[in-house]
Amino acid sequence: MFRATLIALSFACASVATAETRVPQSQAEISLGFAPVVKEASPAVVNIYAKIVRQGRANPFFSDPFFQDFFGGGFGAPRPRVQNSLGSGVILSDDGYVVSNYHVVGTATEIRVVTTDRREYSAQVVLGDKESDIAILRLKEAEELPFLQLRDSDHVEVGELALAIGNPFGVGQTVSSGIISGLARTGTATGNARGYFIQTDAAINPGNSGGALIDVNGDLIGINTSILTRSGGSNGIGFAIPANLVAEFLRQAQNGNESFVSPWAGMAGQHMSADIAESLGLVIPMGVVISDLHPLSPLAEAGLRVGDVVTHVDGDEVNSPAEMKFRMSVAGVGGTSVVTRLRGDGRTDVPIALIRAPESPEAEETTLDDKTVMPGLTVSRVNPAVIARMGLLLSQTGVVVVDAGPYGGRSGLRAGDVVNSINGAEIERPDDVVDALTDPGRRVNLDILRGGRPVSLRFRL
Repeated sequence: MFRATLIALSFACASVATAETRVPQSQAEISLGFAPVVKEASPAVVNIYAKIVRQGRANPFFSDPFFQDFFGGGFGAPRPRVQNSLGSGVILSDDGYVVSNYHVVGTATEIRVVTTDRREYSAQVVLGDKESDIAILRLKEAEELPFLQLRDSDHVEVGELALAIGNPFGVGQTVSSGIISGLARTGTATGNARGYFIQTDAAINPGNSGGALIDVNGDLIGINTSILTRSGGSNGIGFAIPANLVAEFLRQAQNGNESFVSPWAGMAGQHMSADIAESLGLVIPMGVVISDLHPLSPLAEAGLRVGDVVTHVDGDEVNSPAEMKFRMSVAGVGGTSVVTRLRGDGRTDVPIALIRAPESPEAEETTLDDKTVMPGLTVSRVNPAVIARMGLLLSQTGVVVVDAGPYGGRSGLRAGDVVNSINGAEIERPDDVVDALTDPGRRVNLDILRGGRPVSLRFRL
């Protein structure tokens, strides 16, 4: 009875052209439920089978480079380990562009895509981004495929009916229904707190990742990506990546990009709390408070400064750094966004150039060779592009560890460590690291910054 009542109140016309919700006009329309929409949309949702080959070791004892050298290459040699990943995807164009989650296919060595009519295609990732958890695939030798239209996800409203289509637990294509439970969810679906999601109570389970979240007109609202759960199954709190960000990924993939390029803000910000709002004289806490700006930041170039509050980007309200980044990413590199700045009692609309993170100064990335005591260690000079890629502090300068390598890892170094000095010699460029680790003597003293905190590493050779 409840389901029938809900459908009677909220059922939408299946016509994409009108895209307007209405009350059903007859019992026949009520009894149809979502069948016409599902029949139209489901052929564009595919099952994805991905194979990931990882290099393992027979005994962790032999991961130590010393014992590798001592025993030679046979005993304890790497053994490949195959992992299979199951997920879903959505066809976005008739010539075979498919979107899925990065965690499903991003590191796969072999990808097989199966449509609802049991056709199989091999596929490869043409554009992926781990942080956004989006991957764009291209099916080989595919043409005239059914695909879903992308809806403007900024017009999605809480309370709308939504359908999740995917392949949960590998049982086959399944449809679950629910509503849009929330918008602009940040920091809830991924551990790095950089995501921006639509929340739904439509059941999403393992295998649904990369599947479609559609509205009652059959248009794509978002890509199902994760859930909050203690049991591993759906508890009615699922998250989907908004269609507008998917559209930008598709555009860049079709333009030949091999990695996703997001506009660089060059700023750090914090959510507006009630206490901060009161200190600024605001009645309602809203916006993002700028806490740090890189000197090359386009916001700094436009006149913004630390302490300013950004309330809107291109007319859309923003209340977290992740939401602000999402708005800029959707706009894309090369254009201009209008940022609404609050300073004192005045609000000002400021145009901001959407640029790539600058590669200035040159990164000079260097991998140490066997002439040093840490062969395989890769270091780079810090610049805005490196800061953005590695999540460093905006004020960071110097030389950062990109890859510790086997010997650097054994000595305690990690990717992201900033090397200040080696045996007392100040480090300013990657070549300084090479010089300091070539015949350094019997002792090596490394002074580094890790997460902004000083750490000293001491070891003997």
